Amino acid sequence: MNPAARDPRTARALLIAFAAVSAAHLLAIAVQLHPLQYATKPALMPLLAAWVWALGRPGTPALLVPALLFGAGGDILLEIGGTVAFLAGMGSFAAGHACYVTMFVKLGALADRRRALLAGGCYAVAWAVLIVLLWPGLDAGMRIPVAFYSLLLASTAVTASQINWRAGLGGALFLLSDTLIATDLADWKHLPAHSFLIMLTYLVGQYLLTTGALQRTAAAAPVAERGAAAAATD
Repeated sequence: MNPAARDPRTARALLIAFAAVSAAHLLAIAVQLHPLQYATKPALMPLLAAWVWALGRPGTPALLVPALLFGAGGDILLEIGGTVAFLAGMGSFAAGHACYVTMFVKLGALADRRRALLAGGCYAVAWAVLIVLLWPGLDAGMRIPVAFYSLLLASTAVTASQINWRAGLGGALFLLSDTLIATDLADWKHLPAHSFLIMLTYLVGQYLLTTGALQRTAAAAPVAERGAAAAATD
């Protein structure tokens, strides 16, 4: 167990800090206070990752904290601006999604193949429609990276949907957030409060993915403990 987990106040303080910094970041976007926006964004995912670490729950997926920290890398790189930084940021997020997909598969996302195929089919249709609509407006150098990344993002949504409602909703919101970013790349007309919606859906999505994974492992822990106890008495 992590040393910090011996004091639940540490975990509680980190979660409160994540909520406070998230609120400050969203407020900064709403009122266009750019210095506060740039100052708060790099701290968002590290605070959420630190909360997971501080909880120190047995069975916490090893890939959960790396997934969040890759998200932090993506956040920072996208703030830098420019094509190279954007592609690097997309690569960091892609690594995070690879962690999520692997983690959710290990948590049993493919246990019910029929349900997984149904969810996969629905998200595949959504992905194909999105790419067809975005393709004409994307720069030639962005088309393949966007198509590949969005497919990986959809894979996170599919596997997350098989874990529980929290993770499933989190995956869907993350997909929505990055879809809104993709419409920027294709020069689509912005929705009202466009940037605010991008970050709101992203933050809630990441939080739900995280708590969904923790909820799944917490539910599985008593079963594993009962199995270990039964094996010890044989």
